[in-house]
Amino acid sequence: MATTDYFDRVTQAAEWLRGRGFGGGETAVVLGSGLGAFTDSMTEPFAHDYSEIPHWPRSTVIGHQGRLVGGIVGGRRVIALAGRVHFYEGYDLRMVTFAVRVLGRLGVRTLILTNAAGGINTNFSQGALMVIDDHINLFGNNPLMGPNDDRFGPRFPDMTEVYSRRLKSVADAVARDLKLPLEHGVYIAVHGPSYETPAEIYAFRTLGADAVGMSTVPEAIVARHMGIDVLGISCITNMAAGVLPHPLHHDDVMETTRRIRGEFIALLEGIIGRL
Repeated sequence: MATTDYFDRVTQAAEWLRGRGFGGGETAVVLGSGLGAFTDSMTEPFAHDYSEIPHWPRSTVIGHQGRLVGGIVGGRRVIALAGRVHFYEGYDLRMVTFAVRVLGRLGVRTLILTNAAGGINTNFSQGALMVIDDHINLFGNNPLMGPNDDRFGPRFPDMTEVYSRRLKSVADAVARDLKLPLEHGVYIAVHGPSYETPAEIYAFRTLGADAVGMSTVPEAIVARHMGIDVLGISCITNMAAGVLPHPLHHDDVMETTRRIRGEFIALLEGIIGRL
């Protein structure tokens, strides 16, 4: 797909959504595996399935509903993506980040990226929430590869502060008020879909990673390319391979997100209310 064609498709999707009431909100949330229950807390909700939106890729993963939901949270208009697509589903990174491009064209200036992640830091407990301080990209690729379209952003965007210090401070303040433990750490992204080996987890820990997952980083890079402020929050749904003596299963991820959904929703609502 040519760069111009891609920009046109992003613009067409944005205009379609704007015509259905999705314009005007400056905050968006991408909801990771099993975390879609957040949309139930939105007031005045309206939604469209991804299959209805022009050019929008479809999610094929359990725990990703595949709906775009608009509504009010903390007195603010918010767009929530109940589900994302992943590199391991067979999409290239331009399609993985298509939704973020559309959000930018809709005028979103703050993006909260959430995910389910494996805990590498042995001080973390299953079900912990972690603010992403920084990331390590092990996708072996970058969503900005290829010709740059200056209408999206510069050829060489700075990545010194991918995850906004201001937004991290807001998250910490909300967590304190809620008396909710909130970890901080480095998220390492791999493309999956197989879970990591114990040797890989040992190597990632040596590199300084605290949590591992299969998403978020491409979206964060593209958001910063467009000048969007980013906050990343991981739900530590399981301890990574080799940390505990049992195999990993996606059902465990879903069960943990069900268990902590109340804390997760309260944290997100509090953060959005203070933006």
